[in-house]
Amino acid sequence: MILEMKVPSPGESITEVEIAQWLVQDGDYVEKDQAIAEVDSDKATLELPAEASGIITLKAEEGDAVAVGEVVCLIDTSASKPEGESDSAPKEEKAAKKEEVKKETTPAPVENKTYATGTASPAAKKILDEKGITASTVSGTGKDGRITKDDAVKAVPSMGTPTGGSRGESRSKLSMLRRKVAERLVLAKNETAMLTTFNEVDMQPIFNLRDQYKEDFKNKHGVGLGFMSFFTLAVVRALKMYPAVNSMIDGQEMVSYDFCDISIAVSGPKGLMVPVIRNAENLSFRGVEAEVKRLAIRARDGQITVDEMTGGTFTISNGGVFGSMLSTPIINPPQSGILGMHNIVERPVAINGKVEIRPIMYVALSYDHRIIDGKESVGFLVAVKEALENPEELLMDNNLRKALEL
Repeated sequence: MILEMKVPSPGESITEVEIAQWLVQDGDYVEKDQAIAEVDSDKATLELPAEASGIITLKAEEGDAVAVGEVVCLIDTSASKPEGESDSAPKEEKAAKKEEVKKETTPAPVENKTYATGTASPAAKKILDEKGITASTVSGTGKDGRITKDDAVKAVPSMGTPTGGSRGESRSKLSMLRRKVAERLVLAKNETAMLTTFNEVDMQPIFNLRDQYKEDFKNKHGVGLGFMSFFTLAVVRALKMYPAVNSMIDGQEMVSYDFCDISIAVSGPKGLMVPVIRNAENLSFRGVEAEVKRLAIRARDGQITVDEMTGGTFTISNGGVFGSMLSTPIINPPQSGILGMHNIVERPVAINGKVEIRPIMYVALSYDHRIIDGKESVGFLVAVKEALENPEELLMDNNLRKALEL
């Protein structure tokens, strides 16, 4: 019996996917539920499992865009597993063996060079010397590759460009996910009145708090007490104070939300991914840290789903983990605001009339000026700063151990 495997729908509103990589080869025997391909949608990369055991026949090439419901391969379920054959080897291993055989059987190209190759004629040598060009940088068109007078006349000095190094290039097709991210970024730049406001945060209070309680917190809850929980809860507090930042434009209407679904920008193997922490306003420090860890692991392992990245009312992006000092983050449409975190650097600051060294982080809020005024954007960022510099009072209600559930 021949089974037609069709592309399943990876999520609502997705009409096509792209074959990112076949994990098996045409004619392989596959087991039921074995991952046979990775497919890219415009939101995530997903594995395609075999629906039955049998010999597979591929009907699409890597890089092909195929519609949801279209046949991508056939499986002959009546075929028996070849004797002595183990589960299909990984595609990379087979490709490596194929390349090895190819290298062994393909003869090396023969270069037809003689003593004349690259040698300039007397007239050509004089012209090259006048131009300051070495003969080794000129391709000769004369017999056996000899450099003629005409070659020397046409030769152009390098204008100081280094020579002799590699000047190769390679091309690779952008994944569907990367193309969708690019499309959304251009959309945000072209269709929003985006502005960015900046501030700085003295992280010393959070440093002190983490130094005192991070070990107890980890031992009790199994997750670390990182910066993301402080920033997430500070953002939730500020969104409640400035609800316009927790809003979106839909045509000629402004849609405001009474919940805070916080998107967290993370770097995954397929590029930027933005999973969502749902109803962050209901989470404690432990809840935020556990959810951030769960989503980060799923994004890293390529297991994140479309539903986990859909929605979100506000985004937090942490470029500081890569060493960024300052940036202007781009809004994640249709959201109206994004907070950029950056690296923490010890800087001299004035404290009560004295210069002290403090761990300072620059923060940036990019916002859509069509619905968020300057007063609201600045006030929002100041509210975030205040909460981070006074976390025990503003985020923990002066009951630190209860807030950390210790």
